[in-house]
Amino acid sequence: MESAINYQEYFAKGDLTDAYNYFGAHVQENGVFFRIWGGKAREISVVGDFNSWDNKINPMNYGENGIWELFIEGLKPGELYKYAILGKDGKWTNKADPFAFYSEYRPGTASIIYDIQKLMKKKSFHLKNHFDQPLNTYEIHLGSWKRKKKGEFMNYRDIAPLLTEHLIEHGYNCVEVMPVMEHPLDASWGYQTTGFFSPTSRYGTPEDFRFFTEYLHKHGIAVILDWSPGHFCQDEHGLREFDGGKLYESTAHPEWGTLNFDFSKGEVRSFLISNALYWMEIFAVDGLRVDAVSSMLYLDYGIKNNSWRRNLYGGNENLDAIDFIKNLNKTVFAKYPDALMVAEESTAWPLVTYPVHEGGLGFNYKWNMGWMNDTLKYGEMEPYFKGFNHGLINFSMIYAFTENFILPFSHDEVVHGKKSLINKMPGYYEDKFANLRSLLTYMICHPGKKLTFMGTEIAPFTEWNENIELEWFLLEFPIHKEFNEYVKKINKLYLKEEALWKKDKSWDGFQWIDSENHIQKVISFVRVGENSKLLVVINFSEFSYQGFWLGVPDEGSYTLLMNSDLKEFGGKDFKVKKTAKSKEKEIHGCKQGININIPAFSALIYKIRM
Repeated sequence: MESAINYQEYFAKGDLTDAYNYFGAHVQENGVFFRIWGGKAREISVVGDFNSWDNKINPMNYGENGIWELFIEGLKPGELYKYAILGKDGKWTNKADPFAFYSEYRPGTASIIYDIQKLMKKKSFHLKNHFDQPLNTYEIHLGSWKRKKKGEFMNYRDIAPLLTEHLIEHGYNCVEVMPVMEHPLDASWGYQTTGFFSPTSRYGTPEDFRFFTEYLHKHGIAVILDWSPGHFCQDEHGLREFDGGKLYESTAHPEWGTLNFDFSKGEVRSFLISNALYWMEIFAVDGLRVDAVSSMLYLDYGIKNNSWRRNLYGGNENLDAIDFIKNLNKTVFAKYPDALMVAEESTAWPLVTYPVHEGGLGFNYKWNMGWMNDTLKYGEMEPYFKGFNHGLINFSMIYAFTENFILPFSHDEVVHGKKSLINKMPGYYEDKFANLRSLLTYMICHPGKKLTFMGTEIAPFTEWNENIELEWFLLEFPIHKEFNEYVKKINKLYLKEEALWKKDKSWDGFQWIDSENHIQKVISFVRVGENSKLLVVINFSEFSYQGFWLGVPDEGSYTLLMNSDLKEFGGKDFKVKKTAKSKEKEIHGCKQGININIPAFSALIYKIRM
């Protein structure tokens, strides 16, 4: 009984980190034990097929601190159930279990009794030393990556080998899965959650999902999940007004039609921190990309008309949410030091990726949204206008080392009328492919880890649609096939060349050659590793240049590793020599120079041999 009291005490204080072991439906030898946090509910019953959904047959017993429990003899895994709750508002509502380990296939909304113990015995897997390693992430929505012939969803087990082969072939060593937590609406992509502890049944069982993560791990692929701890959807069977009033929620989100979590409550903090650790402990995921962190940090986020919500010090910071985020990251890293905790944070909030004890939020990576916005804005421009907006392409280096960044071309950039990446590019048909090859090379060679959304590798002209699989038939067309080959080559070059990632966090790994050539629209820089150097030259103009002098930091031979203009990649094969020897020439602040040809809309990467 002492352990139960401690569980309740820790839960109420926000210090319970494995609440899923205490709450939910737990299978025992001769039945199932149910436990739920019901707040100020008047009555709670367990209902399901086993009692004809009659709320009078299996009433729960009230303990302390709003916690209810009941053992039902004879129940077995696979049974559907909910909690029938007579709220403090006097109304009965059937609610899914917030701690359900498995959920009914949509449009059904019931929870399913599942024996989570059989997954707890397996060892977790986590990344090691990721700061000093390449991290090239493929963001995926499982329901629309590939589907069965009749358009049906594939099972986690079916996806795993196909996806693994695809990732290895294309030079990705990490996959970020858009939320697999149970959600009622396909169009929400998983970000409006009802089953925080339940892998969506769209693609199989929890055991199937565990197979998915283990399969990718066995082949050297890290797995991280998108996670939305800031808000939840208003569907009646979910967390909304769980006890007939505001139990989990605080305010309504002004933009998304969802409800914000109430981070002032210890129970809510315990719920969410336990949930984060649950995916790492039970399903061995390597980390979480935390969605919409900005909406959590500010009390007035998304509120129109310059309305201001103040905290007790007069600022607009959400102090409870900030405290939650810091505790979340401290707790995760205390147990899993090599976990990936990634913030999608779009404001100028300082020290996002600094440890909590140094005044930071405690994440170890942040999406570089500023880089993404500037890069795509520049990339979309016709070459003439690029010259007047050159700062968009070099400004990111001013702050590149202020945080540990991931450079994202995510799903958010290819939906809602924004156009696909290839369709954003200027120029004629072939020029669009050339521009995108250059832009992807710029991302690969720019300091920071990498993330691209699924489909980027085949260059679809249509926006992403979650209702159908990607347009894989495009690979039957030569120019898409050639572009796909370039993606494979540039990604594998990134994984191989330590100069692109070994000194990724400081100016020790980067040196501008020429960042200000807005007339010819050519940028050049050097990436430095422990044992190698690469020279990167990117031409964003429509003109090819012959006999182009470029300053170089070292005397020696410069060997061409990558040329995006090769015919095999869909380029025009403008003549570029495979080696260039430096000569004494003072240019671009260097004492040595090389003379090279640079194709239009191209990227060249040279290895420096001193």
